[in-house]
Amino acid sequence: MKNTYIYILFLGLLSLSSCSLDTEPLTQLTDSNFYKTTDDAYKALVGCYDGLQVATGGIGGLSFPVTSEVLSDDCFGGTGNSDGFGFQAVDEFDTNKSPSDVDLLNSNWVAYYRALYRCNVFLTKMDQIDWKGNTVLRNTYESETKFIRAYIYFEMVRLWGNIPLLTQPSTENIPQATPAEVYAVIAQDLVFASENLPSVAYNSVDSGRVTKWAAKALLGRVYLYYTGYYNTTDLAGVVTKAQALTHLEDIITSSGHDLVSNFSNLWPAASVDNYAGEANKEVVFSIKYTYTSDYNGNTDGNHWMVMFGMREFTSYPYGNGWGVTVNSKLWNAYDSNDTRQVATIIGIDEEDIPFNKINSQREYTGYYNKKYAPMSDEAGNSVVTALGGTSFQISQFQDYIVMRYADVLLMAAELGSANAQTYFDKVRQRAYQSNFTSTPVNQTNIMNERHLEFALEGIRYWDLLRQGISTAASTIAETTTLLSGGVSGTKTISASKIQTTKGLQQIPKTQITLSNGVLQQNAGW
Repeated sequence: MKNTYIYILFLGLLSLSSCSLDTEPLTQLTDSNFYKTTDDAYKALVGCYDGLQVATGGIGGLSFPVTSEVLSDDCFGGTGNSDGFGFQAVDEFDTNKSPSDVDLLNSNWVAYYRALYRCNVFLTKMDQIDWKGNTVLRNTYESETKFIRAYIYFEMVRLWGNIPLLTQPSTENIPQATPAEVYAVIAQDLVFASENLPSVAYNSVDSGRVTKWAAKALLGRVYLYYTGYYNTTDLAGVVTKAQALTHLEDIITSSGHDLVSNFSNLWPAASVDNYAGEANKEVVFSIKYTYTSDYNGNTDGNHWMVMFGMREFTSYPYGNGWGVTVNSKLWNAYDSNDTRQVATIIGIDEEDIPFNKINSQREYTGYYNKKYAPMSDEAGNSVVTALGGTSFQISQFQDYIVMRYADVLLMAAELGSANAQTYFDKVRQRAYQSNFTSTPVNQTNIMNERHLEFALEGIRYWDLLRQGISTAASTIAETTTLLSGGVSGTKTISASKIQTTKGLQQIPKTQITLSNGVLQQNAGW
């Protein structure tokens, strides 16, 4: 009889907000005595959320949010001057920068498929659970699980393009599917969730739970990426442009989501005493973290955010980190009247920060990520310490905002809403406050606004790729002079590397070896 291992999961005050993974199984159950009751179903659902949390947040280092920024034109790999060059290999699309790094994203690959396995198991067990006639509950749980599966596949297929597609629990060694096949499953899962989740308006109690509005918003993002990157008119034959826009308009008219009044209030380090909180009305979907990670298998924290902190330096309210640096071009892209500039970026000189670790920092620019900055108290201690966190490295607890309402407005404008100018102006008016002047809504202005609005949130790189590989390559490529260890040196990112790889990442060589060559490497790697 097949065994199913059930892990004892810690549930935070915000339901499904945190749980542990890869600890020793405390209870061993089998198919004959589990997946029977709605309580069993809830535990299985929590396990799916846990898999998502770990795959996105528990990897650390080159987790998806960090990788997305390092790949973009907004960040350099940075890190320590005596560190390995793995971040530069990703940044420059070139493993020759670090020839020994043949598995840079292997941990991500493994965590994704572990999470997918949980989702696929649960989905195959739906019929054997006694729902006691509660079809709404069943549809809700099935929708949440399918959303999680779609979200994971969307991250994977953007990173690697060509991945094995599993919709049943399996350990079979199968070849990579075509991107269209993967996107069809993503679209079908999100359509199901959009149609079957309750039409309940925004409520902070649901923070971290998948909602109808989250499914519709992600469907819009997937549509725009797929049709842009692959130059098609619909989403894998499943969703049309008109349908994608209808989903987004439904969020705008019915969800109860809205913008917070001040942009800086979205980010703890940018607002401190005026932070709007992780469950504010603008957050359509976020991945939840808490400070209870430890080195004994509990993976509840945001392990990647420390990469964005100032290198080995604390200056209230900013905490110590490992120094992925922000390109000065991003700071200069903002108008002086745009409130998003100082809410998005830590400026060493601009804020008179007495940073004294330039000799420890590689690719120093004088700028760091403020949206996802580790924080300290006024005494210089990491804020996780007072909460009992194990370490500033693994106990960061700021949630990852996957989708904001501002994104919904700009996507709807891009897809040609009759209210496009109104939606566009609403986002810009918040940014400029009393200095706002209307700008005509068009594709160029929308993409520029997306850059300024979502900078350092893991969105920019994918927005560039969906405008065409040549556009992404020419935008990201540059040759500049940066300080590494306090010494000036030339940094080069080649457009040809991006074009050759089509913006896709290296399939981890360990996975190719384990597949006995069934998996094929992407071009350019």
